[in-house]
Amino acid sequence: MNRLRNPWVLPLSLAAALLLGLLPLPGVLQPLRPYWLALVLTYWLLETPDRVGLGSAFLLGLLADLAFGSVLGEQALRLVVLAFILERFRARLRFFPMSQQALTLAVLLFNDRVLAALIHLLAGLPQPPWTVWLAPLLGMLLWPPLHLLLDTLRLRRRG
Repeated sequence: MNRLRNPWVLPLSLAAALLLGLLPLPGVLQPLRPYWLALVLTYWLLETPDRVGLGSAFLLGLLADLAFGSVLGEQALRLVVLAFILERFRARLRFFPMSQQALTLAVLLFNDRVLAALIHLLAGLPQPPWTVWLAPLLGMLLWPPLHLLLDTLRLRRRG
């Protein structure tokens, strides 16, 4: 059952996630930046799989590659892998308690970091500092409030 009452929340939340990824941060905090696109995409993949899927993840990743100036296809591949895993285990993940969802998301974000490091290694690009491995933990901590915020926006009645 699709309970999307505010159809504008989906595109605006993905655009906001893209903008949060572009927001400049001090050099010390830059490696700790959560992967906002992955967090928001995870929410939509779990809640409205009929509207967001592998194709959306790929297109969003290509857009992010262009916006961030990264290797073309890097974020597209990372988001498609995330989307595939989430679609595969969606039925279980949706009914996990929030704490287990957050832990699972931390593992998925850690997997994303491994994939990014592998892509950089194969492309001959320099590896980011070790502190980027802390970003999945920050994503785990941000998951419950982000989920609550997006749920509130998505399910709020207009009127």
